[in-house]
Amino acid sequence: MKLMSVFAVAAAALVSAGAAAAQEPVLPHQTFTIQSAAVGEARRINVWTPPGYAANRTRYPVLYMPDGGVEEDFPHVVATVDSAVRAGQMRPVIVVGIENTQRRRDMTGPTRVARDSTIAPRVGGSAAFRRFIASELMPEVRRRYRVTDETAIIGESLAGLFVMETFFEQPELFDTYIALSPSLWWNDEALVRASAGRLRARRGLRAALYFSSASDDIGPVTARLAEIFRANAPRRVRWEYRPRPDLTHATIYRGEAPGVLRAALPPRPARRGAARAARP
Repeated sequence: MKLMSVFAVAAAALVSAGAAAAQEPVLPHQTFTIQSAAVGEARRINVWTPPGYAANRTRYPVLYMPDGGVEEDFPHVVATVDSAVRAGQMRPVIVVGIENTQRRRDMTGPTRVARDSTIAPRVGGSAAFRRFIASELMPEVRRRYRVTDETAIIGESLAGLFVMETFFEQPELFDTYIALSPSLWWNDEALVRASAGRLRARRGLRAALYFSSASDDIGPVTARLAEIFRANAPRRVRWEYRPRPDLTHATIYRGEAPGVLRAALPPRPARRGAARAARP
């Protein structure tokens, strides 16, 4: 896909997603603001807790999501998680949505490609955004909510690029990474070109990674990354590439998230002792 076409697809997806989210109801949730030194601004955070959270003392894994505003992707992701948890198809998690301020600044790393820098007044701020999540947001979530050490992150398009970059730059930050239609074209596909060496350098890495592509994405690049994983992934990295030619860049988040979240975060097997105790 030509670079201008990639920009057009990304812009269309952003408009489409914004329009859909604006019409979509959001389930009850909490909101707080955190003043970030890492990104130099206040950030609005939306948090959904699973059914029964207020009535018990259980601790829960956390699913973090960029594009997490109530007029962004937070409503449909929360609806998907709520439905799956209630159906017993996914383990209960807390969903933490990070509302955007300068999305294209936060989701992109440095680039040497002049055209990349035309997509926004500022780009290349992903390292600062990652510091915000790791050193400011995660401690605040642990302080406010009953959480386990298990974490996951989900993102699409440029947010998917951020998810993939975080997997390579700071893989210990999350246990599970979900990148839907990641914008791997960024910086002349530098993330893909460096991926084999990075994978070989972390033979002891333990993580799970799911990534996908849609019919109008740069599918060959994503497929090439899958081949690199096939040849070089550390033994304890569980990974899956999910091509979705039936979906487009604008529809893949809603189309792919229900299945991939259930697959990535399935229910925990019941403990034998708990099962015996429950019998009459």
